[in-house]
Amino acid sequence: MTVSIVGAGPGDPGLITVKALQLVRDCEVLVYDRLVATELVAQAVGAARISRDGLNQEEVNELLVHHGRRGRRVVRLKGGDPFIFGRGAEEAEALAAAGISYEVVPGVSTLTAVPALAGIPLTSRDVAAQVTVLTGTNADGTELDYDRLAGTPGTLVIFMGLRRLEHIADELILAGRPVGEGAAVISRLSLPDAEVRTATLGTIARAAEGLRSPAVVVIGDVVHALRLREVLAA
Repeated sequence: MTVSIVGAGPGDPGLITVKALQLVRDCEVLVYDRLVATELVAQAVGAARISRDGLNQEEVNELLVHHGRRGRRVVRLKGGDPFIFGRGAEEAEALAAAGISYEVVPGVSTLTAVPALAGIPLTSRDVAAQVTVLTGTNADGTELDYDRLAGTPGTLVIFMGLRRLEHIADELILAGRPVGEGAAVISRLSLPDAEVRTATLGTIARAAEGLRSPAVVVIGDVVHALRLREVLAA
């Protein structure tokens, strides 16, 4: 395999998969995201290590194609799972269009790992049987469908929504989501400076002031299941 699109997990270098770590150690070229742990980047001993900072997606695609065409062992190391809001599919499409063989190595996704580490189950019998995952802003710049989201049962998980949290919460409430529903912001969990703040949908924006990205927002009755959360976090 020439190019491996690899998930690094939610931040803690210990949460990378065994296969992913071996690929990083064996690669000749490592293209990595800013949020990938420095300890993992350091595992690519002897490899050309290229940060994607300052590169747009098209330039990243071209970089992977360039090295892949030369038969080099390339690892594209991405935070979380490469196919969950990671744009890994775009990179796979670029490689396929160029006729370059590739593989996808899933990572432990932020979607499931971060709430679990915070002691918040996304589903729980008699509390929530459904999970809806979204980003805080649509790719085309349009507004979220707040009417649909307000009427969606179960748990909402919002990626990249911290900066717009007050607006998102207000719009959900206006659309009918209960103002007293549980809400949490989980900031940089699995990293040393992690913080978790819980409140209600009506107060979560104020409670989350000062938190740093990356952060995941969880909205739903699972957040108010405090006894269960305390048991899991113990």
